[in-house]
Amino acid sequence: MPDEAARTALARGQALLAAGDADGAATALRQAALSPATQLAAYNLIETHGLLGAFAPWMGLDAHIDPQDDVFGFFNGHGTWSSPMRDYLADGWRTLSELLLLLERSGRPLTGLAQVLEFASGHGRFTRHLVKALGAERITVSDVVPGAVAFATQQFGVQGLMSTADPAQLQWPRRYDLVFVLSLFSHLPRATWQPWLAKIWDAVAPGGVLVVTTHGEFAAARAGVQTDAEGFHFHAESESHAIDAQEYGTTYTTREFVLARVAELSPQPLRVDLEPAWFWSHQDALVLHRP
Repeated sequence: MPDEAARTALARGQALLAAGDADGAATALRQAALSPATQLAAYNLIETHGLLGAFAPWMGLDAHIDPQDDVFGFFNGHGTWSSPMRDYLADGWRTLSELLLLLERSGRPLTGLAQVLEFASGHGRFTRHLVKALGAERITVSDVVPGAVAFATQQFGVQGLMSTADPAQLQWPRRYDLVFVLSLFSHLPRATWQPWLAKIWDAVAPGGVLVVTTHGEFAAARAGVQTDAEGFHFHAESESHAIDAQEYGTTYTTREFVLARVAELSPQPLRVDLEPAWFWSHQDALVLHRP
């Protein structure tokens, strides 16, 4: 649909909502959602008012999407032909199922973990599904992008903690039974990779677990990337428009590199569960158990 026609459809939908014509508004807003210019404005109105076509009634969760969400932007350019919104929401559900299975394998079922920190949480692609599983009161999100934390706390009712560019400047208000870090260590340069691992490890409560993901050997081979002698490769490019690419690019690491960095966390050997290509059939999953 041409942009001008889409804007006209959006205005018509808003007017019909004001007049109390929900069915007419739904038809107009679904038309407006076909154009990138009005896509999310129309979609979020459908969700806010529970109109025909809304995802929330049958998914049982808040399905609003922030227009500043870089992950949605990625799906909008790389998803299926049918619906980037559906792809985005389905991918969050897929991540939840993968995390549930991973923690079951590690003997730490998700629902038994009282306090959870989702670090580098973005605008809530996964958070909304975690809220459905655990309840908002058990979840804290943290991200370096201010709008991301604000959106998640306001929209999903979770606790929020602003992160920092420098791990040394971040202070944890408490420790958590689970810290989940999805696709951060697949983006960090060498200078901050280990400092962030050490800082995030400090947030794990005694008896708790840390789950992080990495681009491992499978991902490197698929991308045609060669790691260096240490088992590390970084290039300054990513899907994010909110963070400098030199601080948040694309990173590949070998199993040996990752385990060597884990060994630096504690003088005593830690229990480590490593599952290759676990998340999205692409990123390795690492589960670290704190004694």
